[in-house]
Amino acid sequence: MTTTVVPDVADVTAAAERVRPYVRRTPLLRAEVDGHPLVLKLEHLQRTGSFKLRGALNALLAGERPEQVVTASGGNHGIGVATAAAILGLPATVVVPANVPENKARRIEAAGARLVRAGSRYADAAATAHELAEAPGARYLEAYNDPVVVAGQGTVAAEIVEDAPEVDGIAVAVGGGGLAAGVALGSGGRRTVAVEPERCSCLHQALAAGHPVDAEVDSVAASALGATRVGEVPFAVLSGAPVASLVVGEAEIVAARDRLWDEFRLAVEPAAAVPFAAWLAGNVPGELTCVLLCGANADWTP
Repeated sequence: MTTTVVPDVADVTAAAERVRPYVRRTPLLRAEVDGHPLVLKLEHLQRTGSFKLRGALNALLAGERPEQVVTASGGNHGIGVATAAAILGLPATVVVPANVPENKARRIEAAGARLVRAGSRYADAAATAHELAEAPGARYLEAYNDPVVVAGQGTVAAEIVEDAPEVDGIAVAVGGGGLAAGVALGSGGRRTVAVEPERCSCLHQALAAGHPVDAEVDSVAASALGATRVGEVPFAVLSGAPVASLVVGEAEIVAARDRLWDEFRLAVEPAAAVPFAAWLAGNVPGELTCVLLCGANADWTP
């Protein structure tokens, strides 16, 4: 029986030092919506268009440097890995399912990685990527189920609490759980509000069951949040942290995405609008929440 290695606050602090030279410190927007104060973390302005660069860089900088990097991705993680590898001068291969959004596929290749399409599901792409990673000198870089990747994602929460210590919670979208777990570690004990689509809610179901379980994946946000099962590492972090788990409907997600554009001229992908949808519905606890807008890589124009 293997023991799950769980990252801690010190790992997030170390990650912040490692990735600082390469990532953008994305801005905060303090606003009022429907008469209530709100802070938005504009992480969709990150290099690569999402938070994923943080975890990929931390993973590659923290350990022994491989000769090449291989990963599987629904899109954003692949862009992050491709860019991190390019920054460090490493060749990268990213395996994606056939239904990957073309915008994300183009950006993976533009970052210099070799793009391989395999199967119709993320699981198919992951199986192919693991086979390719058996080559000498190759390293498979996990999207979310890796303590070093989770620590890297936590650097975004560390920035939030440094720049807005008055927030009492951070609302974040959940796919495989890596970002939410990182937020829980980097938030200085503040509540993590983990939000998922109703039909794409592996963390919500895992918390209810007491252990990771397979979940349905059917959502407008599935290309970014389409994990069938929450990672063991993120689940170990989130099941022991102050976490509120919420779900939102498809129409709420689309309406929240459109509201971000209409009110703030922020063009984000559906996944990034998921926590804002929960906040708009009045379901996010706390007096002053920071809603983390995690990405903007979608074939969508207002």
